[in-house]
Amino acid sequence: MVFFSTAIFLCKAQCSSTSEFSNFASCTDLDVLNSALYWNYNISSNEAEIAFRQSGIYNYSTWIAWAINHTSIGMIGAQAFVAHPRSDGRLIAYTSSITSRETILEKGKLSFPVYGVSAIYANNSITIFATLMLNSRTSMVNHVWQRGPMSMDNVPSFHSHSKDNLRSYGTLNFLSGKTGTRGAERFMVMKKIHGSLNVIGWGIMLPLGVVIARYIKVFKTTDSEWFYIHVICQSLGYIVGVMGWTTGLNLGVQLSGFKQKAHGYIGFSLFCLATTQICLFFRPKELKYRKYWNIIHICIGYGTIILSIVNVFMGINILKQGKKWKEAYISILALLGTVAVLLEIGTACYLFFSRKNKNLGTTDGARPYNS
Repeated sequence: MVFFSTAIFLCKAQCSSTSEFSNFASCTDLDVLNSALYWNYNISSNEAEIAFRQSGIYNYSTWIAWAINHTSIGMIGAQAFVAHPRSDGRLIAYTSSITSRETILEKGKLSFPVYGVSAIYANNSITIFATLMLNSRTSMVNHVWQRGPMSMDNVPSFHSHSKDNLRSYGTLNFLSGKTGTRGAERFMVMKKIHGSLNVIGWGIMLPLGVVIARYIKVFKTTDSEWFYIHVICQSLGYIVGVMGWTTGLNLGVQLSGFKQKAHGYIGFSLFCLATTQICLFFRPKELKYRKYWNIIHICIGYGTIILSIVNVFMGINILKQGKKWKEAYISILALLGTVAVLLEIGTACYLFFSRKNKNLGTTDGARPYNS
């Protein structure tokens, strides 16, 4: 379109300026990355003519992209319009369907009709132009925008993990012109809730329950006291962990195409193992069966703890929460480990002197580990 080629020279620094792209009926400043979007929307044909601009590009070796995502929030599943310089210095624009986080923005067809894709670099800004047909006759879409460096091989490299780069998505209504981040903000809150519940449930309360089971029963107490404290701790950990697991399943539905198979498989295994432990609440009274029950219970218990710790670290890396979450969880594990070591030493000494007193006929009733 001729107006696409000429509109860029009419723009000013902000979308709110009075002489913005005069051939576009609507425009909005996007929240981050010095970006703005201009469009005309034909309600009868559900066709949108768009111009996406990113300013402040002083290094010409930069790629930009704007995308619509009909299936979820974020990058995976996005139908993108990309622009970047070629090795000969010319700017190219094309479409790319994003199916994984490891994408290098290869050229490809989109899930909806597109034509007139072009780009221009002027006044330290890159602008992408295109005309597209919206799916399902809807004017509301999820959209995402991004920028990143070019590699030495003139291939788009992965973008930065700065705060702005991780916040560059939201919702857009082509008809009303309203944009928002409510869906994106709700999604970020859900991710934090998912991580927090799993850290507390699987990653803290289950290991704490093991410490209780191993050490409290050694000291002078009744069987039911330490056992029910252990059961309460593990049950609460299970409930909180399952809440975190179901939240993760919901996130997986929203992030269609976002594949973290190992994390998901471990999460499902944790649910199955922890559920089995709950079912083992009723201990056999006969000693000959109790021995086998103890072996199964201990093996499943320690297996669950190991998997839970591994999956918590995997989840922290996936959510990219930075060093604070990881350092905080490492500190909690270190504290539990220190307590366990001190209790191990304390109970060993306690049992030693208890046996010694027993030999002298003054036993204080210490309980062995495996009772």
